[in-house]
Amino acid sequence: MTSAESALPEFNDPPVNETALSIQFAPLEKFGLPHYGLYWTKIRSDFAKFQTHVPLLSTTEQFGEALPGQPQFGIQFITQPDVRIWFLNDSGSQIIQVQRDRFVHNWRQLTGKEKYPRYPAVKNTLQKEWARFREFLKSEDLGTPQVNQCEVTYVNHIDYKKGWNDYGDLNKVIAAWSGQKSGDFLPSPEKVNMDAHYLLPNKLGRLHISVLPVIRGRDLQEVLQITLTARGAPQSSQDEDVLGWIDLGREWVVKGFADFTNDAMHRIWGRKT
Repeated sequence: MTSAESALPEFNDPPVNETALSIQFAPLEKFGLPHYGLYWTKIRSDFAKFQTHVPLLSTTEQFGEALPGQPQFGIQFITQPDVRIWFLNDSGSQIIQVQRDRFVHNWRQLTGKEKYPRYPAVKNTLQKEWARFREFLKSEDLGTPQVNQCEVTYVNHIDYKKGWNDYGDLNKVIAAWSGQKSGDFLPSPEKVNMDAHYLLPNKLGRLHISVLPVIRGRDLQEVLQITLTARGAPQSSQDEDVLGWIDLGREWVVKGFADFTNDAMHRIWGRKT
């Protein structure tokens, strides 16, 4: 573990259910449907399955003075219609997503028994597959990706009855939620949805945190989902800058999660640092 790694909060049993490391770039004009199949031949030994999905919208963080009622958060742009292909490993826990303007590596839980492989391993896979993707683009004369945004997303599932029971106990999960009312008319909330947005220094990006109840697909149990997404622009498309921004985004996600959640839950998750 590097000194930078050891300085970050760490949990023995983190509630992370999924991670995504994403690289967005200007649309590859010559990248068409046949190229998804050609690219698959290069990675099929590691990602033997595929699925077709609707493409993600291009999203760019905006900065500057906003008009009243118009916060400067991420702005989404609709580009030329296309597809997004998931390439999955045999278990389905590792995914490479490709579309004309985005490359994403996901790790996810499917049964709930998968052990989070930790960030260095997830990043190593991204670095390896991003290099292999660019080699494919070069071999097919499809252009060089001009990276304009990076994203780091962690999806956490907070189970009921593990340190809290209902939304009257939300202050036991979220540090900034007091749970106090000025009177005694309102009962405890039935559900709570919330969003928070934090600026990274020097306009390097933003950290977005969303909290909402969801039904978890694997067991159809309701859980509190806390999603943290750090997004911003690297200084260039060079690996050093792209992967450096990914490291920065991950730092904000991990430290942000520790600040946003309560010490009592940290003890349940086995916080070590």
